[in-house]
Amino acid sequence: MAEDQATAAIETSKVEEKQPQTTEAEAPGVTRTKRIMVAIDESDSSFYALQWVIDHFSTLLLTTEGAEAERGLLTVVHVQPTFHHFAPFPAGPGATAVYPPSLMIESVKKTQQETSAALLLRALQMCRAKQIRSETLVFEGEAKEMICQAVEQMPVDLLVVGSRGLGKIRRALIGSVSDYCAHHANCPILIVKPPKEITS
Repeated sequence: MAEDQATAAIETSKVEEKQPQTTEAEAPGVTRTKRIMVAIDESDSSFYALQWVIDHFSTLLLTTEGAEAERGLLTVVHVQPTFHHFAPFPAGPGATAVYPPSLMIESVKKTQQETSAALLLRALQMCRAKQIRSETLVFEGEAKEMICQAVEQMPVDLLVVGSRGLGKIRRALIGSVSDYCAHHANCPILIVKPPKEITS
């Protein structure tokens, strides 16, 4: 049922091409690339969502020549958090801003870059194992906001995110990326709920 609904969402999407000057893409019989975007982070639930897409949309996303008539592209997105260069300490009246040493800043940024590279490498290996046509993108900022911005900046036919299964209290306090994207993303969205053994 979820697969049928997601496929229907792709077929009925009305996201416009950002480069209408390419008349070849508008010629009769030529179908533009259908892009499925999957957002990943360090959680197992996000990689479960990626594997779910690979398993259920492989026909659309294959790199083989036979799939050229109905080409698809899997865009894997990771958003690394912004590192704040200062923090108030101690709290209260008269608090001063403490700036970490430049070496610490560089160390944190390097660690973030290495983490992003490792996550995207894992994602690419999963795609290559099934001959999936894919690309990767890295952004910096608030994950839920950057994902929605990325959807607006490129023609995305379907956004797929995993669900971490947050409890009501945690969801109220820190919010949910999937909930935010469901209300703000400018394209159809599919939230993949993983098995209980992954979220537990």
